[in-house]
Amino acid sequence: MRVSHNFSAEFDDDNLIAAAGLVPVMLLAESAGLSGLVEEFVTVAGSAGANAAVKVPALVAGMVAGADSISDMDLLRHGGMGRAFTARRAPTTLGTHLRGYTFGHVRQLDAINSRLLIALTARVPGLVRGAEGMAYLDIDDTIRQTHGYAKQGAGYGYNKVKGLNALVATVSTPLAAPVIAAIRLRKGSVKSPRGAHRMIAEAMATARKAGAGGQITGRADSAFYQHDVIAALRRTGAYFSITARMDAGVVAAISQIPEEAWVGIKYPESIWDEAEQRWISDAEVAEIPYTAFTSRKKADHVTARLIVRRVKRLNPATATGEQDGLFTAYRYHAVFTDSPLSMLEAEAAHRDHAIIEQVIADLKNGPLAHCPSGVFTANSAWAVLAAIAFNLTRAAGVLASKFHARARTATIRAHLIAVPARIANRARSWLLHLPRNWPWQPDWETLFDAASSPRPRAA
Repeated sequence: MRVSHNFSAEFDDDNLIAAAGLVPVMLLAESAGLSGLVEEFVTVAGSAGANAAVKVPALVAGMVAGADSISDMDLLRHGGMGRAFTARRAPTTLGTHLRGYTFGHVRQLDAINSRLLIALTARVPGLVRGAEGMAYLDIDDTIRQTHGYAKQGAGYGYNKVKGLNALVATVSTPLAAPVIAAIRLRKGSVKSPRGAHRMIAEAMATARKAGAGGQITGRADSAFYQHDVIAALRRTGAYFSITARMDAGVVAAISQIPEEAWVGIKYPESIWDEAEQRWISDAEVAEIPYTAFTSRKKADHVTARLIVRRVKRLNPATATGEQDGLFTAYRYHAVFTDSPLSMLEAEAAHRDHAIIEQVIADLKNGPLAHCPSGVFTANSAWAVLAAIAFNLTRAAGVLASKFHARARTATIRAHLIAVPARIANRARSWLLHLPRNWPWQPDWETLFDAASSPRPRAA
C-alpha cells in the first residue's frame, strides 16, 4: 500500500468524532442504570464531589475509549463529542474528583460495580451464559509497577517489583468469557491472600445475583492455599480448587501414589494411540485423599482430593534415594479440591484458572497501564472504574457478535469503539456517518440496535 497523492492536513472539523462506538456503549451504561447508581451511592463531599453522576460516567467512557491516564480523558472533548454527549468535564476536574475519594467512597464504587454488573447481566443475558448450570470464581492478584517516590502505598511485593497490588475476582462459565465481580487496590508490600476471604464473600454474592444459580467453583493459585480462603468459599456454598503448595505433607502424599494410578492426559504434544485407546503423553494425572491444615485445631482440618499432574523433567537430576528419584524425574503440580467433577475433568477445569491472567493483562494494557495519581484512594477508585469499563466493554462485545463475545478488550475497542464518524443533523436528530466498507459494520450495527433498544436482548 502506498500513499496515492500529496497531502496537507488541518484539524478543523467540528463534526468528527474518533470513537463512535462510545455512543452505543454509553447508551448501554445508561440503560443499566450507571448514572442513577452514582447518584444513589457516591457521596464525595465538597466541590470535588459535585456532579458525580456526570464525572464517574465520563471517567468510565474515557477508559472504554482507551484512556490510561487522567490527562488522556481529554479525548472526550474533541470534534463533535459535544454533540454526541452532554456535560463533559476537563481532565483536571476529573482528577480533582478522584482525589476527593476516601476508602469509604471507594467502597461506594464497589457497590456500583456489583449492582451494574447484575443489571448488565439482566440487560445482556448472554454476558454470563451458562451460569445457571456451572460457573467459576477466579481470584488472583498482580503488581502494578510504579516509579518515583510520590505514590502512596507503593512498596516491593512478592515479585520484588515496586508498585501497588491489585486483587481481582472474576466470574466466568465454560460458555462465557470472564467479567470482573470485584477488584481492590492494596499496598504493594501486602501478602497475596490478605483480605481475599472478604472479597470472595462479596464476589460470590454478586455472582449469585448475576445469575450463577448452579454449581460454582472457586479457583486460585498456591498463594491462596490457606484455610481462610477455603472456608470462605465453603460458607458461600461453593466448591474450591486451589493449587497446593509443595510442603512436606503434600510431598509425602504424592510419594504414596502407586505407579499404576497415573493416567495419561491430552496435553501439548500428546499422541492418540488407537490400539490402546488412550493418550500417550509425558503428562499424567492421579489423585489421593488428603487432609490439609493439620497444624490447626481439628475443626479447621479440611479433607478433600489431592489431584496431581506430573510431567517428565527434560534434564532429571541425580537421585540419592527412592523418593528423591521420584521428584527429580518429574515435575509435580498438585490441586486441592472438593470438586464433584471426575479427576480428569477437575484437573482440566483447574488449568483454566489461567483465564484470569488474560483479564489482568487486558487491564494492564488498558486503564491500569498506570496508577495515574499520587493519592492511594484516587488510584483505588481508578481501579474500580477500570473494572466497570471492562464489564461494559465485555457486554458490548456480547451484544455485537459471538466472535466479540470472547474477544480481548483491545480487539473490541479496535473493531467497535474506535470507529471514526461524522455527526450530521437529520429530521431533528443526530445521524452518525461511519466509514463505508468498515469490516465489522454488521457487528457494530447489531450492537447499536441492541443498545438503543429498551428491551433486553435474548441470549
